[in-house]
Amino acid sequence: MPTMSQTEPLDQDPVFQLKGSMLAITVLELAQNNLDALDRQLAAKVAQAPNFFSNTPLVLALDKLPDGQGPIDLPGLMRVCRHHGLRTLAIRANRIEDIAAAIAIDLPVLPPSGARERAVDPNEGLEKKKPEKPPEPVVKPTKIITSPVRGGQQVYAQGGDLVVISSVSPGAELLADGNIHVYGPMRGRALAGIKGDTKARIFCQQLSAELISIAGQYKVSEDLRRDPLWGAGVQVSLSGDVLNIIRL
Repeated sequence: MPTMSQTEPLDQDPVFQLKGSMLAITVLELAQNNLDALDRQLAAKVAQAPNFFSNTPLVLALDKLPDGQGPIDLPGLMRVCRHHGLRTLAIRANRIEDIAAAIAIDLPVLPPSGARERAVDPNEGLEKKKPEKPPEPVVKPTKIITSPVRGGQQVYAQGGDLVVISSVSPGAELLADGNIHVYGPMRGRALAGIKGDTKARIFCQQLSAELISIAGQYKVSEDLRRDPLWGAGVQVSLSGDVLNIIRL
């Protein structure tokens, strides 16, 4: 693909040019939550190809970790990678704790990969098979919370929407694979579409949040307080990588 560039001057004496390019990014896919073992294995790889590990841009893929693994020490994991010349640009994750940890340190979160490894069949393609019927989508009922969500509480609506018919205190955390509705003051953190649903939305009657996020794109209270709709009833949607806040 040819490189696209934009060199039109911004004034009579331009001070920069904007250029697009194809950048190769390495994906490090973790199979175990074991930083010591990772450190040893990376050291062995560096010994084999030291030039490859010199300031290499990296995406940390945490979405293939086996079930039952404990929470990842994300800052520690990034330090191990940086020690061996790998510069973390983002993570790919689906676990709540990994996504929250990345947002807490302003690290971008990519949606989990849909790819699945499979064995190669040598007879594949020799015989046409009937197309399989796609699986029916699993729709889970909306999770409804009628009592106040206190600081330190975390409420997660897996596979659906979350509705809170009360207030959400500072330090509380709401997470949903779908939309989030808060029929009261929203003072904590609200993360909708956490598995990559860019069509998810956040609705609240009073925007006073510490953080809002849709599909990994987020704004913190410092940004939200400058919005003219701070403290008002709003809905939040995602357009590209921009969160749009409009009045209800």
